[in-house]
Amino acid sequence: MEAVLLMPFLYFPEDKTLYIPAVASLLVCMFLCYLAFRWIKKKSAEQEKATHELEQRILAERNAKQPPSH
Repeated sequence: MEAVLLMPFLYFPEDKTLYIPAVASLLVCMFLCYLAFRWIKKKSAEQEKATHELEQRILAERNAKQPPSH
């Protein structure tokens, strides 16, 4: 009973066309979130590749400096 009294802001309109702007804004936000996710994933992959190349270069330089051990 107390939970019902704490939610007086809930409103379900009889005219269901009032949901159209809410659904439209939800779809726009979801699309923008998807684009942001793809952009972040792409940038992350680019940084991972650059880091891997840097790591390989550092390891190659380290191996070149070390004298061969027999």
